[in-house]
Amino acid sequence: MDVDSAALGKPISIDKSVRSVAWFSDGKRVVVGCGDATIRILDVATAATLLRFIGHTGDVRRVVVSPNQKVLASCSHDMTIRLWDAETGLAIAAPMTGHTGLVWFVAFSPDGQHIVSSDETIRIWSIETCTTVLGPLHGHTNFVLSVAYSPDCSRIVSGSLDKTIRVWDARTGDSILTLRGNIDIVQSVAYSPDGSRIVSGSWDRTVRIWDATTGQLVGSPFEGHTNWVLSVAYSPDGTRIVSGSEDRTIRIWDAATGASIATIRGHTSVVLSVAFSPDGRRLASASGDGTVRTWDATDEWRSWNI
Repeated sequence: MDVDSAALGKPISIDKSVRSVAWFSDGKRVVVGCGDATIRILDVATAATLLRFIGHTGDVRRVVVSPNQKVLASCSHDMTIRLWDAETGLAIAAPMTGHTGLVWFVAFSPDGQHIVSSDETIRIWSIETCTTVLGPLHGHTNFVLSVAYSPDCSRIVSGSLDKTIRVWDARTGDSILTLRGNIDIVQSVAYSPDGSRIVSGSWDRTVRIWDATTGQLVGSPFEGHTNWVLSVAYSPDGTRIVSGSEDRTIRIWDAATGASIATIRGHTSVVLSVAFSPDGRRLASASGDGTVRTWDATDEWRSWNI
């Protein structure tokens, strides 16, 4: 089903490309990482900028919210990772250094004790000491574009420019699985809420589901995007998957069957980041068109006569 009227409110306009978006647990705020090297917390209802974080000297590739909602972690083209107080906007400690190239991705562990980050390697950092506690982990043969923890904190999944997905032991750094099947770059990876599945988005225009234990492909690739898939995420209940693409659209999929539930249009440039709200009823998207948008993600779409 094509949907072009699912927008909730007007687009929130940012001066530069918006590379990353993440929700706070209250469902009222999102945090975005921008191409002008800033981070902003936005009020979804009013579009107001509540806080602006300044410190990075290059594009902010990714910004995420800690499980306790008190800390933000960001990574940048400036080769650093930074921690921020989400209530005051102030930096916490000095920038975290060690990566030798732009830092593509950063993610919190579900227990809030660590973050994982990537360049051509993967590093795990202590939130308490802001130091590397594991890594750099080697295995991929090119840039690692996405990393994520499993819900139980025991594993890390990574997607790479080398067209593979790897699963790592988060405690030892050992490589456990290598998932092969994509015929182009793997841009985005995420675990399902129960940890049993991994979803990936690739430049081969597909979304794929993998068994997180065996590394085997589950079912057939989800096809429909007409260009690179740049961001994927599970809904909080694990029943749906959202994907954002270079083709300027957002798609919602049935996670069990791969059926396309909706195609959302509205952005005028590449969709770089997508995320379900904590209650699963809304989506937030960030785009190269310089806007952040929110969308209705309920199953009520099925009954729309459009």
